[in-house]
Amino acid sequence: MSFMGRIQNGWSLAMASFKVLRLDPELMLFPLASGITCLLVLASFALPLVGLGGNYLDVITDDKITATDIVAYVLLFLFYFANYFVIIFFNSALVSCAIIRFKGGNPTVMDGIRSSMAGIFYIMLWALVAATVGLILKVVESRSETVGRIIAGLLGAAWSMLTYFVVPVLVVEHRTPWDAFKRSKDIMFKTWGETFTASFSLGLLNLVVVLVGGIPAVCGFMMLSTAAASLGYVLIAVGIILVVLGVLCTSALESILLAGLYIYAEDGVVPDCYDQSTFNQAFK
Repeated sequence: MSFMGRIQNGWSLAMASFKVLRLDPELMLFPLASGITCLLVLASFALPLVGLGGNYLDVITDDKITATDIVAYVLLFLFYFANYFVIIFFNSALVSCAIIRFKGGNPTVMDGIRSSMAGIFYIMLWALVAATVGLILKVVESRSETVGRIIAGLLGAAWSMLTYFVVPVLVVEHRTPWDAFKRSKDIMFKTWGETFTASFSLGLLNLVVVLVGGIPAVCGFMMLSTAAASLGYVLIAVGIILVVLGVLCTSALESILLAGLYIYAEDGVVPDCYDQSTFNQAFK
């Protein structure tokens, strides 16, 4: 299959995911809850990290390690762990709801929460792995401002691709981190074209929504110093709402697509909202 064919196929998969979101718009509550909780996690770490002098994100660049450096490493690792745990927990809940819908059920928000709770041990294990990798990449990045960032960026991109299907594997199969990684890698190698282009399509859609939502917000800011300041505040509020809804929508769509690709890879069954030929091409 040609590269352009994979791009078209990936876009079709991404757009078909809208059908599930129309049936279950409450799925957007999961990325919303994830974002709010991550902000709370950030706030809970802010004071102790700032207490280290504001350099807690700068890791060691020489051979001398101080007690403050060790504390910074520990706090940074704990922050990564808490953040990854929150993200994986709510992503798992969303994916489990999408899988229920694909299998003919009518999922609720509590169905997703219960599913994540059932696999919370494996979610915690994977959060530990993700936090460790995140810290290692931060160390690599800090060794050199230019070369380190390039290497860390490439390694981070490769890691993200190879672990793309880890969440549904954790939700459905309850595998250990190593087994989940291998399973995710195998699925990714089968669907790399569609996975990449569908994610790119959703990212592009998200960018468009943010830009469109930003237009009234920008206009509103420009009106604050004029006689129509009250209208400016309204436009700012409208812009913020549009941007938030757009981000929540695309986040939910990506998890829905992830669940759909996983279902086909696992059971060989094409979810109702997707085209049979599109999925067949995805695994060629």
